[in-house]
Amino acid sequence: MSDRKPVIPLKPVSGKPPPEALAQLDRRWRPQYLMLAPHRLGFFLAMVVLVASSLWWALMQVARVADGAFSMHFSLSPSVLHAAVMVFGFIPLFFSGFLFTAGPKWLGVQPWDTQKLRQPLLLQAGGWLLWLAGGMVLSYISIAGVALAWVGLAWMTVLFWRLVLCSRAEDQVHARAIGAALIAGCLALAGIVASLVAEAQDVARACALTGLWGFVLVVYVVVAHRMIPFFTSSAMPFIQVWRPFWLLWLMLGAAVFEAAAVWVEFEGRPEGPVGTVWMLVRGLLELGTGGVLLWLAGVWGLVQSLKNRLLAMLHIGFLWLGLSFVLGGVTQLLWLVYDEPLLGLGSLHALTMGCLGSLMLAMVTRVSCGHSGRALVADSIAWSLFWVLQVATVVRIVAAVPHQWSGWLLLGAASLWLGVVIVWGVRLGAWYGRLRADGRPG
Repeated sequence: MSDRKPVIPLKPVSGKPPPEALAQLDRRWRPQYLMLAPHRLGFFLAMVVLVASSLWWALMQVARVADGAFSMHFSLSPSVLHAAVMVFGFIPLFFSGFLFTAGPKWLGVQPWDTQKLRQPLLLQAGGWLLWLAGGMVLSYISIAGVALAWVGLAWMTVLFWRLVLCSRAEDQVHARAIGAALIAGCLALAGIVASLVAEAQDVARACALTGLWGFVLVVYVVVAHRMIPFFTSSAMPFIQVWRPFWLLWLMLGAAVFEAAAVWVEFEGRPEGPVGTVWMLVRGLLELGTGGVLLWLAGVWGLVQSLKNRLLAMLHIGFLWLGLSFVLGGVTQLLWLVYDEPLLGLGSLHALTMGCLGSLMLAMVTRVSCGHSGRALVADSIAWSLFWVLQVATVVRIVAAVPHQWSGWLLLGAASLWLGVVIVWGVRLGAWYGRLRADGRPG
């Protein structure tokens, strides 16, 4: 990478292309246009995996409530299949579109050409589609698929670190934190491959949860720490950019703690006095962290952002992060009192669907609008999809509480999620294969 030079700022382009140039634009969807920019290819492949995995999970819920009228065969545990693809399937592909677009700007280096990213991204997308197919046919197909996905993720990690190591930028904290998270993700995914080969599916599920906390959430909070205050200040100049690093260390520390908790509780919660102390400490730490994050959501301008739909989507998504920790803390304390998990997986899905899902929808929509020549606004379609997602999240949290309607509520949440991702995926996927609406390159 010694031949790479810092980016030379380009002169701003004033005005718009002439009307006759816009009239001559090719308006058709073409596969080759996916190669015009990293976000086009990364986001498009992410949408494919997202829709496929969501459809698979919705069919799974139908089979659960159909009482034998509709059944599905599984070569691996459905919970392992679901956890792995939801953590490592589409999310790293979305990361690729953002990191190889914004990352070079953060680092002041020349970005990679999209051709350089094609093979690692295709390996990931193809691997995860094999993972789902093999999960219903033959476990060895799934293992081969996840191994291919690991190669793709490791390749992508190397490419990102080469940008970091080439950089001479003074502030590399966020980029290096993301680079460390990518390495953690590779290790967790390698753990899934190894555990499946060893027929230890419980270990594979623990590795998936480790990847959620130690990889995916870390990238999310790092990007949120850098970008949410910046976006808010850009749209509302009266709000100053405020992102002290102690907040970043707090969020990273909470993520690492939860990743470690996966292994502390791998064989069940500790018993006796040690177990009581553990649950009490974990519950109080989660409540404290959640309280700080809810306070931070207010400081970052949650209330003020409600006047701007696209900005509000980002802030509400971050609000879910605080709520998920509060729910986690309440779950621990209730379990300590009643000796049973009254809230089940509610806090986990407040994190995954509420926080990660909302921020994914908001951030990808924003980047896609900006890089397709469209206005940076959440129109009625995007805004409606966002609120359907909020309803789906609440339904999923309620479904986590054990009762006779849990199965039907779970099916309802999966169906709402599927509806959102299909409409969103088809809409934005149509943008990625077409030239920019304003006639500019990219």
